[in-house]
Amino acid sequence: MKKHLSLLLAFLMLVSMFALTSCGENSSTTTADFVVPENGYDGSEVTITFYHTMGQNLRDVLDIYIKEFNELYPKIKIVHEQVGGYDDVRSQISTQINVGKQPNIAYCYPDHVALYNLAKAVATLDGLIDSQITVTRADGTTEILGLTAEQKADFIEGYYKEGAAFGDGLMYSMPLSKSTEVLYYNKTFFEANNLSVPKTWDEMEALCAKILEIDPKSIPLGYDSEANWFITMCEQYGSPYTSATGEKYLFNNDKNIEFVTRFRDWYQKGYVTTQTLYGAYTSGLFTETVNSRCYMCIGSSAGAAHQIPKKDAEGNYPFEVGIATVPQIDASNPKVISQGPSLCIFKKNNAQEVVASWLFVKFLTTKVEFQAEFSMVSGYVPVIKSVSQNEAYKKFIDTANGHGNLPALSAKVCLEQESAYYTSPAFNGSSVARDEVGTLLTKCLSGNDGGDTAAFIKKSFEEAIKQCKAKG
Repeated sequence: MKKHLSLLLAFLMLVSMFALTSCGENSSTTTADFVVPENGYDGSEVTITFYHTMGQNLRDVLDIYIKEFNELYPKIKIVHEQVGGYDDVRSQISTQINVGKQPNIAYCYPDHVALYNLAKAVATLDGLIDSQITVTRADGTTEILGLTAEQKADFIEGYYKEGAAFGDGLMYSMPLSKSTEVLYYNKTFFEANNLSVPKTWDEMEALCAKILEIDPKSIPLGYDSEANWFITMCEQYGSPYTSATGEKYLFNNDKNIEFVTRFRDWYQKGYVTTQTLYGAYTSGLFTETVNSRCYMCIGSSAGAAHQIPKKDAEGNYPFEVGIATVPQIDASNPKVISQGPSLCIFKKNNAQEVVASWLFVKFLTTKVEFQAEFSMVSGYVPVIKSVSQNEAYKKFIDTANGHGNLPALSAKVCLEQESAYYTSPAFNGSSVARDEVGTLLTKCLSGNDGGDTAAFIKKSFEEAIKQCKAKG
């Protein structure tokens, strides 16, 4: 947190020091602060740097498609680099922006973009997305610079909208691959005890009580991310969490206090634990077969491989895993969180670098074969719906089961709930809010209330708001 705060303070100083301009450009299309050159991409030689977090397996996939991209645009050289994890990407770019050495393209989360934009460093994409300029490729075929109506409609809506979550209605990023949260459950145990998978939180509460009757030593439910749980409940209730404009920290309200109070009662009854309270990912409890265990776990869809129990001495899985959408307040209007990397493009004095970067981002995000292969290797979900018709991907989904091919089952569930995804407002300080509500929920679940739960929780909310304002 101290490192993050120092980054924020450094950026505040950058606001008055740093400005990027695009000079000497002939323009025919202008949106926000990026001017699309009159001829779009002019065929000039450019080198595009791309920062990401990909391991070797994903870099191998990327290299295959860079080669394919270069068959269309041979003068656009792509140089990509793994820069640790997401926080490492953010940290390195924040330093480089100060001296104008930022990459052309980078993995990003919304709060990263908000941070970079304190220095006005990220190019808006609206003019590029909507451009009708014709671009001729090396093989003689043509495409429009922007997205066609069909390409726009092909994006999973919740993923695409994340790029415009900054309060000004403009697009700053494109989705690359995504994950969400899902409910993993011990299908063997459920079937043996005639239990139904909960669709609502009311059903979850009753189910936890029932499981404790069956196995008093268990903790029925594990929830990995306290922050996700809090934020998702706000979205499901329609209660305020944050805003990208005006007063930013809105989560101290009666409805949010109500659900936190309810979940404290669950924790006190032994219904639930979380990653912080358990001390590790709750998948460890879920896959346990001997000691204290849980029979349900809410965790990342991209982490399905970690929810598979180890085979026994005979080579058999001790139980089958099922996957379902996380419980809802209103099952007819589901809301599930959208996470995973997007791509942002940085401003450069040479507008051709920005346009070339866009062509590559467009290629990665709309190329069905890349989206399919990247998803199968990474465990993340494609961002375009047409991937479901790709033959290789269809075969992958058809292998889905509750044992060794659990990642395919996870992807299947994610695709089936495509209309449910939401994203939260992004602004400088949104990551602080996320951290604080996670800490808040943890504290309220397990803290000593001194005999007055209502006063304890009320004070905890007030302190969390103060922390947000001090750090954000």
